[in-house]
Amino acid sequence: MTTRRRRDHGTGHIYRRGGVWWIQTRFHGKRHRESSHSTKKGDAVKLLKQRIAEQTDGTFNPRAQDVTFGELAAMLRTNYRINGRRSKRRAELSIRHLEDVFGQDKAVNITYDRLEKYIEYRADEGAAPASIQNELAALKFMFSLAVKARKLNQKPAFPTVKVTNARDVFFDDWEFAALKKELPDYLKGLAEFSYLTGWRINSELLGLDEGHQPLEWNQVHFQAGVVTLKVGTTKNDEGRTFPFDVLPELKDILARQRGYTDHWSKITGKVVPLVFHRRGEPIKNFRRAWMSACKRADLGRKIPHDFRRTAVRNLERAGVPRSVAKKLVGHKTDSMYNRYAIANEKDLREGVQKLAELRQGKQDEAPRVLAIGGGGNHE
Repeated sequence: MTTRRRRDHGTGHIYRRGGVWWIQTRFHGKRHRESSHSTKKGDAVKLLKQRIAEQTDGTFNPRAQDVTFGELAAMLRTNYRINGRRSKRRAELSIRHLEDVFGQDKAVNITYDRLEKYIEYRADEGAAPASIQNELAALKFMFSLAVKARKLNQKPAFPTVKVTNARDVFFDDWEFAALKKELPDYLKGLAEFSYLTGWRINSELLGLDEGHQPLEWNQVHFQAGVVTLKVGTTKNDEGRTFPFDVLPELKDILARQRGYTDHWSKITGKVVPLVFHRRGEPIKNFRRAWMSACKRADLGRKIPHDFRRTAVRNLERAGVPRSVAKKLVGHKTDSMYNRYAIANEKDLREGVQKLAELRQGKQDEAPRVLAIGGGGNHE
């Protein structure tokens, strides 16, 4: 049964339906009703005053109640398409997860408490905090676009998600050797290259991410001994150069990859411009092959991006100046580089061991001092 308790407030009134308070105003002679989504009378009064103020200053939008999540998602897709945003694939993934929960909802029904429940739901599904944060950021951007387009009057408050991005997973040499043994042949060179350089596999080597291009042979200069990424093709839009002629392992990888490419060019009868490919064709997806290799090698939940952390750690261990290391792996800022330059327990233990050796050496070199004093007779 619905109960109605009218409370007049200026040019509108509030009433209660069930346990929730609603407001009613008149706009251009038409009645406008809206739920406060709250059981607190004060929240309804606050919302009513806000709507009256919006009517006064001309910002009131009576059609906001009809905007759906689908319309919000469509606005986001259009914005990404028009502006050529490179994170389009991530946005689509966020939209799909959001649709599972809010797909049939009106925008005004997506409230703070429902967003909190969404966080809990996704966490129970096993989603990483960073993924949940990306999804909420996409939804928040949708609301901002709708408010800017005057389809909505406001966006809801958003809860925060605590994210710790300092993933401290690396590949030791023996682990990488085990992985490489299990990977299919067409992925071995790709994995070796990323392991040594720290370059991003999806975007910079395979060109799978929106707005990126795969690494091609015209970027590998054997005579000069360098491989380059063009300006505008990296995540930070800056070009990059990695000298490979002074790193025999990397030089050998590129030479073998060149032979692999020539082999398949001869078989297919066409030029293969890609450095990393599968029998002359672009590598579209390697997730299943990667997971299977990790499982057979008993490596747990390693991810390709762990190569990037490993490369940074190896540069740090080698004593490469930070300014040089940042240019090699493509980190624009110190804060971003520091996220990857993580010391694990083994590094810390080795550091303390070096300190112990230093302290022990100083003690061995210290001159012995005879103690003077004490009881007894002295001559």
